[in-house]
Formats: sequence, C-alpha cells, structure tokens
Amino acid sequence: MKTQNATNHKRIVPIYLFSFLLIGPICTVLSAINCFHNQNLEGILFCLISLSLVSAFYYMRTFALKAQDRAIRSEENLRYFSLTGKLFDKNLTISQIIALRFACDEELVALTEKALKENLSSTAIKKEILNWKADTHRV
Repeated sequence: MKTQNATNHKRIVPIYLFSFLLIGPICTVLSAINCFHNQNLEGILFCLISLSLVSAFYYMRTFALKAQDRAIRSEENLRYFSLTGKLFDKNLTISQIIALRFACDEELVALTEKALKENLSSTAIKKEILNWKADTHRV
C-alpha cells in the first residue's frame, strides 16, 4: 500500500461514482421521456422508481458522510483532550477538524492553534502537516 499523504489520501470508488453520476441521471431522463411520450402507468412507475433511486443514492452517501464526520469530530476531540486537557475550540469548523485528523500527536496542538488564528482551510491544514498520520479505516 502506498504511503498516504495530502495528495493521495482521497478515496474514490469508481463503480459507485459510475452508477451514481452516470447511470442514475441517464435512467431518470430516459424514464421521464418514456413517461411523457407514452403517458401510461408503466412509464409513470418507471419515472418514479428512477427518481427515488437517484435520491436514495444521494441521501445514502450524504447521511453516511455526515455520520462519519460526527465520528471523526468525536475521535479528534478526545485525542485533543488527551493531549491538552481541553476540548477543541468551538470556532473550529468540521472541515478543519477532519483535516487535523491526519496530523500526528506532536503536531496536532500547534496546528490546531494555527488553524484557528489564521482560519486555515482544510487543504491548507493538510499541506502544513509534516508527519502524515494515515487514515486507512474510512468508508
């Protein structure tokens, strides 16, 4: 496995993206065309099924990401607390906290303070990390 860093840490699942971004909209458009041209119960049914599948794909992904973000926030808050005895500052955004998870314990406190003072973006935080802590257990 390649060593994880700021440029290669994102996980892309081609089959999911293919079905979600390509097949889903194509099916929706084709079923809508069928529905309007034929105007029968089957066409309406296919259109409704297609729309529900596209929305289900979207919400499954969004809900999973939201749950993962909450877990990361809790884990990193606990890690920061174990290092400093304090919880994260309330002004840290979730995207900043998610980016800070890649910092090793030695860098976390200083990088958190810098992120707060300079209002660093998640990309800027990741570029500041010297000793990258890989996250290989994400979904």
